[in-house]
Amino acid sequence: MEHPSIIHPSEHADWRSDKMGKSTLYQSPRLLVGLNAFEPGQSHALHAHEGMDKVYHVVEGEGVFLLEGRELPMRAGDVLAAPPGVPHGVRNTSAGRLLVMVILAPAP
Repeated sequence: MEHPSIIHPSEHADWRSDKMGKSTLYQSPRLLVGLNAFEPGQSHALHAHEGMDKVYHVVEGEGVFLLEGRELPMRAGDVLAAPPGVPHGVRNTSAGRLLVMVILAPAP
C-alpha cells in the first residue's frame, strides 16, 4: 500500500476460518495501524504490551472487549484505549463478522 493514501479498512481485512486474521495498514518506527478480523466465535486472548499503548476502533460488527477481567460490550464506532501493561483482548460473541482497527504506539 502506498502512503499517504485513503484507506478503506474493510478492503484489507484478512478473514480466516481457523483463527483471527491480522493485516497491517500502516507502519512506521513510531506507529502501527492494523486490522483484526474475527469470524463468529473467534477471539484474541487476554494479553498486555509493556511500554506500548493500544487503541481499538470497531469498524464493523459487535462483540466484547476483554479488559482487566471485565467484558465490555462493543459495536461499530466504539473505541477503547489500553494503556501499557493493562491486560486486554477481544471476543466476537455475535453471529456476524467483527472487524477491529488497532493502533499501537510505539510500533512493536
